[in-house]
Amino acid sequence: MMGEEFVAISLTPMLIGTLAAIACALPGNFLLLRRQALIGDAISHVVLPGIVVAFLITGVVAAVPMMLGAAGAAVVAVVMIEAIRRLGKIEPGAAMGVTFTAMFAGGVLLLEQSDTSTVHLDVEHALFGNLESLIWLDATGWASLLDLEALAYLPVELPRLFGVLLVVALFTWVFWRPLKLSTFDEGFAQSMGIRTGPLGFTLVIVAALAAVAAFDAVGSIIVIAMFICPPAAARLMTNALGAQVAWSVLFATLSAVLGYVFAGYGPLWFGADNAVSAAGMIATVSGLILCFAAVFGPHRARSGAPAEAL
Repeated sequence: MMGEEFVAISLTPMLIGTLAAIACALPGNFLLLRRQALIGDAISHVVLPGIVVAFLITGVVAAVPMMLGAAGAAVVAVVMIEAIRRLGKIEPGAAMGVTFTAMFAGGVLLLEQSDTSTVHLDVEHALFGNLESLIWLDATGWASLLDLEALAYLPVELPRLFGVLLVVALFTWVFWRPLKLSTFDEGFAQSMGIRTGPLGFTLVIVAALAAVAAFDAVGSIIVIAMFICPPAAARLMTNALGAQVAWSVLFATLSAVLGYVFAGYGPLWFGADNAVSAAGMIATVSGLILCFAAVFGPHRARSGAPAEAL
């Protein structure tokens, strides 16, 4: 299926999955090295109360209010994590656990105690997203890629995630040196005049932006997997930060493309009649890539050693 059917049915979901995976993997590299990789898990949990509150305020299930509500909830979660960590003098992992479990429970409570329980805010969209349904109905073949009228009817998730990826990539490029210094030697970075606190907070906000943008289209499964698996696999392939980021982008792309293909055709190869969840298969493929890197990666024996700054 490489002609009209591929462009209309498979191309846009595959591109959306790839953009979401890369957008999460880029900040995931720095979160992993800072031992904050689970912040992606926290964000994917805390967006639920934001989505519910957005519906209560607007009365509609629309992309923009949901995005704003989820983004607001993510910011609140980041502030709560930092406040609990500093005031309670506990490690970041414990602060994250307290925050995202409390906010997720609050979201479920709001969902059950309000009229939102009758709206399509269910496990399918929260966990698995709706990747398979993001098809391009107006595409008639590869020529549609140059047809402005057909391009106007692309799934809105595609340009949205493309814009978010540009923001994430631009942030990584502009603040590459401060991020690198503060990640590997915070004291030295502070002596160089870098405000490591606001920079770390901004990094988490950028990660939250990527997670929120990907949440509606691909669900929390891919978000959690892409924050951790591609960067962790890349860390086992090299000790250089620049190469690690490049490896993570490659692994994220492979996970999205191969995962989508395996979800659609894998069951058929084994005699089954139905496809499986694309989001779940993409996360599975990213985990398998991490397993292979852990077994065969050149730096697997030194995974506990810090990566080099250059």
